[in-house]
Amino acid sequence: MVRYHRMKGRPTLWLPGTDHAGIATQLVVEKMLASEGIKRVELGRDEFVNRVWEWKEKYGGTITNQIKRLGASCDWNREHFTLDEQLSRAVIEAFVRLHEKGLIYQGSYMVNWSPSLQTAVSDLEVEYHEESGTLYYIKYRVAGGSKSDYLTIATTRPETLFGDVAIAVHPEDDRYSKYINRMAIVPLTYGRHVPIISDKHVDKDFGTGVLKISPGHDHNDYNLARKLGLPILNVMNKDATLNKVAGLYCGLDRFEARKKLWADLEETGLAVKKEPHTLRVPRSQRGGEVIEPLVSKQWFVTMEPLAEKALRAVEKGDLKIIPERFEKIYNHWLSNIKDWCISRQLWWGHRIPVWYIVGKDCEEEYIVARSEDEALRKAQKKYGRDTKIYQDPDVLDTWFSSALWPFSTLGWPDESIEDFKRFYPTTMLETGHDILFFWVARMVMMGIEFTGTVPFKYVYLHGLIRDSQGRKMSKTLGNVIDPLDTIKEYGTDALRFTIALGTAGQDLNLSTERLTSNKAFTNKLWNAGKFVLQNLPSQNDASAWENILSYKFDKVELLDKLPLPECWVISKLHLLIDTVTASYDKFFFGDVGRETYEFFWGDFADWYIEASKARLYHSSGDSVASVTQAVLLYVFENILKLLHPFMPFVTEELWQALPYRKEALIISPWPLTSLPRKSNSIKKFENLQALTRAIRNARAEYSVEPVKRISASIVANEEVTEYIVKEKEVLALLSRLDLQNIHFTDSPPGNADQSVHLVAGEGLEAYLPLADMIDITAEIQRLSKRLSKMQTEYDGLKARLSSPKFVEKAPEDIVRGVQEKAAETEEKITLTKNRLALLQSTVVVT
Repeated sequence: MVRYHRMKGRPTLWLPGTDHAGIATQLVVEKMLASEGIKRVELGRDEFVNRVWEWKEKYGGTITNQIKRLGASCDWNREHFTLDEQLSRAVIEAFVRLHEKGLIYQGSYMVNWSPSLQTAVSDLEVEYHEESGTLYYIKYRVAGGSKSDYLTIATTRPETLFGDVAIAVHPEDDRYSKYINRMAIVPLTYGRHVPIISDKHVDKDFGTGVLKISPGHDHNDYNLARKLGLPILNVMNKDATLNKVAGLYCGLDRFEARKKLWADLEETGLAVKKEPHTLRVPRSQRGGEVIEPLVSKQWFVTMEPLAEKALRAVEKGDLKIIPERFEKIYNHWLSNIKDWCISRQLWWGHRIPVWYIVGKDCEEEYIVARSEDEALRKAQKKYGRDTKIYQDPDVLDTWFSSALWPFSTLGWPDESIEDFKRFYPTTMLETGHDILFFWVARMVMMGIEFTGTVPFKYVYLHGLIRDSQGRKMSKTLGNVIDPLDTIKEYGTDALRFTIALGTAGQDLNLSTERLTSNKAFTNKLWNAGKFVLQNLPSQNDASAWENILSYKFDKVELLDKLPLPECWVISKLHLLIDTVTASYDKFFFGDVGRETYEFFWGDFADWYIEASKARLYHSSGDSVASVTQAVLLYVFENILKLLHPFMPFVTEELWQALPYRKEALIISPWPLTSLPRKSNSIKKFENLQALTRAIRNARAEYSVEPVKRISASIVANEEVTEYIVKEKEVLALLSRLDLQNIHFTDSPPGNADQSVHLVAGEGLEAYLPLADMIDITAEIQRLSKRLSKMQTEYDGLKARLSSPKFVEKAPEDIVRGVQEKAAETEEKITLTKNRLALLQSTVVVT
């Protein structure tokens, strides 16, 4: 996109950079320290952050280096990092403004908790995996009832029973209606009672139809408890060990507690049974550990008013998502959006710009400010000169700063900066479809909120690169492909071309076959460049170059003066330029690649370069050679321009090797569109191609040696003969005909019955004397043997089909297969007999 629009003359900026990847980076550094026997709490916050900066300086350039090696045409002088001073200033400004508008608030709500990282993670960063687990059936006795009065609940997480605040059944479940409004005793809690309630959301058919409600440890239970006004009881510490609410189990890890609890339930007779069960286990996308739903005090952004504007942007057409089907996904998510938990209990990231008052309740009294000095001034003004403050230890979700990227990198909140005025709002966001919610939607919401404008006009979503079997790359599977390794083996251009042929929004399987094929394409382009260069005059030959550069192909009358192959290839090129330019403008990049590939290899390399050899090597006139040189140069340099956005390195190298290049290809103008083309010349050359193919096929069919030149009689009407005769040398070269023995006539030759008759098209035929192509006697012997073998095979097939035992007892598909084989063999026999008859008649005549 960037290279194309730059060549089109548009002011173009691709601004590179990286985010600080809060969770992922802290996880990596903590693991590195753990291998040295160091915990981050032992280092302290400041020293730990210093260690992370050291790690970033050492390894943070890996992605940037890959992007550079892949040929990303970025302005590296403007490279940014989300923890840069400028971007950090934008983050604080955004937080303060949202808080001033009442869109940021603090509260205790159910979040996804990562025990090992000790932080909340976003809903979007939790992946659910189907895993084998266990369903535990447990008795809850009914208070005041007999031994037979109990409810059996089925749960996958028995350790959360210490957090039960109610037992729920369906109001129409006859099994339990008598217990509604009574009390149940929670097992192993020294007789703690909870109410038995009814709720229509209970699934009568799941497990036993009885639901334990543990609102401190389940998202659904949490919502139900808030609706019904039930208390929230938390039984777990932040490190996933049980707390004092769990009594004797206090301090045990959640999974250890589960084992001990079940053993104790069995001992007390409260365990009914356990059975295998497939679970949807929530795991952290970052660390892979099992996520724990916990109620925690966090900072949130109210999303509904922001989402409403982002929805309207797509609805009004201010923002277009490509491919369009993703608009439905975008709309659905924004229409059902939850408030965004933006605080993370990490040390690496943007510290939340909130300060608390020493000695005051931090939930009630806090200061939001742009700096610590400003916070202190505000606090002392409100609470007195001796007031002391301390900053919230949490940092912001990485996506909070990434959401500001389109404008924070251009200088916001200072909207007077030249970059901001010139490039914002931007035109295009190109990213993976997997971060449509993480990043795209959040950038749209923040862009509208802080600048009043949608941050980009188009969102182009590419697919994910998968391995050759279609699997997502992962270290566990060992199928991660490092682009630098691929570049080393296949070259950057081949890798880029392979990936760019994918379709928007569809994942791409990266196979060695595709890479090998496109490496061959790169080599073909290189070799074509060598051919063109070798057949151009020396750069010192000023008069020859003056002659070549004098040829122009932008007017139809100039095309009229060209020989047929030259007129054909330029007409096809001009058609291609129009088609490719339209495809670029519609973001159909796969079409661009395929169409250019087919023209270069199929038309230019396989046909025109071969045809040009008749002019360059066999022609007697300098003027004929110079027009061919001019056309070779013109077509090839335009192919380089069309392919440059895909394959920048090989095209730039070839471009700069061409004489008289005044500027680099990267900034050269894109080819003009609507240039002349001669459809009649295209049709004429296609006839010549059809004739050549027919002759080549006949030579292959009769196994004529490549070096052998054969004679031919070309039968055509006067109009066709006129233009074919002019290209007699080209026809002879491409078809390996004997130039002195090509005859043009309007009726079949006298030896037609001893010739192979070819129909190339309407009004164009050829006769190739058999005696020129093969040793007829040897061929008769070969075909006679082949005919005898086929006849034997055919007789065997017919014998099977004539046997009632076979036809009646064999499976239908077997019988049908034998019938098809017999019909095919019969057809081959007929063709062989006809060819044999032709050869035998030729021998008689001879």
